[in-house]
Amino acid sequence: MFSPGQEEHCAPNKEPVKYGELVVLGYNGALPNGDRGRRKSRFALYKRPKANGVKPSTVHVISTPQASKAISCKGQHSISYTLSRNQTVVVEYTHDKDTDMFQVGRSTESPIDFVVTDTISGSQNNDEAQITQSTISRFACRIVCDRNEPYTARIFAAGFDSSKNIFLGVESETNVLQDGSLIDLCGATLLWRTADGLFHAPTQKHIEALRQEINAARPQCPVGLNTLAFPSINRKEVVEEKQPWAYLSCGHVHGYHNWGHRSDTEANERECPMCRTVGPYVPLWLGCEAGFYVDAGPPTHAFTPCGHVCSEKSAKYWSQIPLPHGTHAFHAACPFCATQLVGEQNCIKLIFQGPVD
Repeated sequence: MFSPGQEEHCAPNKEPVKYGELVVLGYNGALPNGDRGRRKSRFALYKRPKANGVKPSTVHVISTPQASKAISCKGQHSISYTLSRNQTVVVEYTHDKDTDMFQVGRSTESPIDFVVTDTISGSQNNDEAQITQSTISRFACRIVCDRNEPYTARIFAAGFDSSKNIFLGVESETNVLQDGSLIDLCGATLLWRTADGLFHAPTQKHIEALRQEINAARPQCPVGLNTLAFPSINRKEVVEEKQPWAYLSCGHVHGYHNWGHRSDTEANERECPMCRTVGPYVPLWLGCEAGFYVDAGPPTHAFTPCGHVCSEKSAKYWSQIPLPHGTHAFHAACPFCATQLVGEQNCIKLIFQGPVD
């Protein structure tokens, strides 16, 4: 037991307490050019060796913000709200021994723990795409976690309304993060997974085992009769010779072939040789980011039109979740590549030839 006021340090031989993870939607396990330092597709929040949280202490109402010592002092943590030309509220913050603070944003400066850049729809195939002007704030939000059980995590951020006035939410809202909470950074969307939620979710090793299990069953192309296989997780962006392809209107899985085109104008519209259904014909990609799975079921369903494959419950869950699109719209999207979903159900049950079905 630790006495009151004593800083708690993680035991050197003990696993640190994990508060949870932030996962950026649109990236299937890693950024297109690879995870580097604080810029990556997921960020784990662990209990710090020493608390770095802050809490509000003194509130000042002043006429000119420049006159405040709290703002001019680099060692003093403060937040200012400009109410009018002649009135500014400055809130001074002091150290909080009971919380850990993590900061998220576009800035690469040292106070930022998790550097996030704009998500490009279909980023799996757009490695060279560049963002000309980011819409993510340099200091977008902060997450404060209680250092004591139940390790509650809260998000703090502010926005601006159409009149450019700052607003902090309505009274019925809560800033407590729950497993599955989505955080809109106006350019990227983050998924919050609690430590308990991750404990019940599949791991990367489990997804790899499912991939090997499907391949071990030797699914076949019903026309070419060649054996199909999902590529390894490390080669999830390269279409391989044995890659399974599917007609997304009916779900029949084939190997790649170059027949069935309906017209020259609709190059991706094909007629399935099994059932004559016409629709998109795309390669299938295994969803590798474990944080997007809601259960550990086998990968049986594919999102349309991107072809990312995951469990039935996971596919149906994300098919019904409206995700931010720009600043004024929402639509369902594949969590693995951020492509907007289409079709009657936004996903399709895959029909494999052989014992996998």
